[in-house]
Amino acid sequence: MLRELKITNLALISSLRIELGGGLSVLTGETGAGKSIILQSINLLYGAKAAASWVRSGSDKAVVEALFECGDHAPVLELLREHGFDCEDNMLIVKRIISAKGSSRYYLNGGLATGRLVGEVTENLISVASQHDHQQLLDSRFHLDFLDAYGGLMPKRLELGRMYDSWRVKRDQYRELKQQEKDKDQRRDFLAFQCREIEAAAIEPGEDNELDQEKSRLRGVEDLRRLGANSYGTLNSQVTDALAEVRGDLARMAELDKGLEKLAEEVAGFGYQLEDAAGRLRDYLDNISEDPERLDEITARIDLLQQLKRKYGPGLEDVLAFGEDAAAELRGLEEMDQALASLAGELENLTGELEKKGGQLSVERRAVAKKLSAAIDDELSLLCLENAGFDIDFGARAELSVEAMSRKGWDRPEFTFSANPGEPLKPMAKVASGGELSRLMLALKCILARHDLVDTVVFDEIDAGISGKAAEAVARKIRELSEHHQVLCITHLPQIASCAKEHFTVAKKVAAERTHTTMERLSDEKRIDELAGMLDGESVTAGTLEYVKELLARNKR
Repeated sequence: MLRELKITNLALISSLRIELGGGLSVLTGETGAGKSIILQSINLLYGAKAAASWVRSGSDKAVVEALFECGDHAPVLELLREHGFDCEDNMLIVKRIISAKGSSRYYLNGGLATGRLVGEVTENLISVASQHDHQQLLDSRFHLDFLDAYGGLMPKRLELGRMYDSWRVKRDQYRELKQQEKDKDQRRDFLAFQCREIEAAAIEPGEDNELDQEKSRLRGVEDLRRLGANSYGTLNSQVTDALAEVRGDLARMAELDKGLEKLAEEVAGFGYQLEDAAGRLRDYLDNISEDPERLDEITARIDLLQQLKRKYGPGLEDVLAFGEDAAAELRGLEEMDQALASLAGELENLTGELEKKGGQLSVERRAVAKKLSAAIDDELSLLCLENAGFDIDFGARAELSVEAMSRKGWDRPEFTFSANPGEPLKPMAKVASGGELSRLMLALKCILARHDLVDTVVFDEIDAGISGKAAEAVARKIRELSEHHQVLCITHLPQIASCAKEHFTVAKKVAAERTHTTMERLSDEKRIDELAGMLDGESVTAGTLEYVKELLARNKR
């Protein structure tokens, strides 16, 4: 049960706190006063999309908080425990903060929560009937939702949906594998050729760089000999002889000045290194030779590697990786027949199970549809539509194949309606008036409220399009529902407002050059004035006041 609702800096509301009891509470006020803002605050707790423009001008955030009292065995308590939230004394605070930048944060009993979880929790606490729901009554796409909700078939529908998703995955896998099988022989020959070509090349990672270096060396043998001989001659005669003379002079100088010993040693070391380098250069020149055959062999090898890189990858590592992938695919093709047979068996079993589940759900839905139709007919007779007819049309029997199924099953029910005796039942969107839709929605909400465990029901102008005798019937039905549910009703009808246990009025006021939406709990005296104003506007007479007093007394009786 909703015990308290607190709204801060939302649209025209700067600060509003509402305490609610059980039974029927009504909100009345002029059009545009801000009643819709209060309803919107509840929708925000459902996880409805929020806009930064809803934050009151000059504020950095809007806050909506609701305090709920849950029953001892309410399913929502188990849902909260599953997600690590405790409810001391079965009290739950749901909170949403909307920043001026449009982002949102959600809290459950002070702990951060996801919008999805908060929405699921709120759905177990409040049921809202609004103008949006009226539109759903006109749209046959939503009729199956009403039917499954009434019959408690949602868990089975969700199970069917999960099974259907698994079936689609298997079906797509089978189709893809089947298509591959058609091209299997051609693909196998192509992959085998690629594997043979790469294997025959016997590639070593990095060998292309080594071959490039060797090719460059073989092509430059003459230059290497000429430059090497010139360098060796210089080192072996001019440089080493001159350095030997310097080394001897420094050695004699070091005998005279010990401070030069280190320099003499360093120069001597340079001399030995140059002699060693000259020796290694001589060995290089002795072993270097022209090898035209090796050059041709290297050139052919480089051409082969370049060809493979153009076909299979920019580098030799990529060529090798391509070969491994091709070999793996080739092995997969060899195992395709076995995999295809296995997948076909799995798909057949899953198809049979899915068809069985879908058939069982269809049978249950048709049984539920008969009960729902009868229940709605009973409710409509109490809402001054005793001559109306209601039925749920499943249309022609759908093709019972999995291909014709959706995640919701085969069924596409549509609500049909006739307000006048002797007139055929037709789709609701074609024949129902606004007042009839309001009463149909009220009938559905009353029926569903008896079957679910939601304590609080909110009606947003459920009285649209009705008046007179029908209005009194709607008022009686709402009052009847409030005997076992907490009901919050936004209304323009005095017949409904007079049934309330608590009456609030919503108004706009200007203070400090700013507009504010306010809400006031009415005393008995003010309530009489409000109801009289709802009846006659500014033309309230003594007769009007007497009628209002009689109306209130009648409802008390």
